[in-house]
Amino acid sequence: MKKKLAKIKYLPNTFQVIENGDYVICAVSGKQILLEELTYWNVELQEPYFSYEEAFKKREILDN
Repeated sequence: MKKKLAKIKYLPNTFQVIENGDYVICAVSGKQILLEELTYWNVELQEPYFSYEEAFKKREILDN
């Protein structure tokens, strides 16, 4: 089964699938994130993050 990139709208505490798929791409590392494992994202930037480490790195970049 071929995996497909999903299109997501990131909301506070949840997300909405706009176009069905299996994964999204981390905005920092470029890693694939399966939707069932998606935990970290930024609502304002509409970006997903693979883990807290990537989310923290992005926050550091924005704060500087």
